[in-house]
Amino acid sequence: MATVLGPQKLGPLTPLVGEWEGNVGVDLSYHNKDDEATETGYFERASFKPIPVVENGHQVMEGLNYSMTAWRHGEEAMDPFHDEVGYLLWDKKNGQVIRCFAVPRGLSILAGGDAGARDRTLTFTATPGSDTYGLSQNKYLMERARATEYESVFTINDDGTFGYTSDLVLALAATGETMHHTDRNTLHLVKRYHPSVEFG
Repeated sequence: MATVLGPQKLGPLTPLVGEWEGNVGVDLSYHNKDDEATETGYFERASFKPIPVVENGHQVMEGLNYSMTAWRHGEEAMDPFHDEVGYLLWDKKNGQVIRCFAVPRGLSILAGGDAGARDRTLTFTATPGSDTYGLSQNKYLMERARATEYESVFTINDDGTFGYTSDLVLALAATGETMHHTDRNTLHLVKRYHPSVEFG
């Protein structure tokens, strides 16, 4: 029997609403102390909460505010090594998904891409200097680990899990080379929001 779906005001963002956890994260990044790129496993918590309708003149968007926090395996009781906050937006009329977020390294990204209302794979891209989907970074990063390209893919899997990959291309002053700082994880839903449940 076919599943009957509701109106999905949030479009392709609808399945993300709730709180998620994943313990199979892998971060590939450059470690200055060791002068090499290495992989690190991590545990992650993420939350996606609906926000009021966004109106920019004739543009109307639905959206979520979100946070993603990650701890290295073995350091779950300590400070996280990654903390990210931002918004996911759905522009139905123009068929666009938008991800705007910041991380406390002095880096902010506005990424986006084309999407249909019931797409289960969402691709967000950003390029420095773009008038639309770009990124901004502090002076230290510009001089030592300049970001030159960004792409992230969200996937809603058939088993109900949520997976993502991200790829931030960096020009490293220490090596004179370009590297791909990548992250990937698969998370499962641990709390579904419902009208009878209040959340801040």
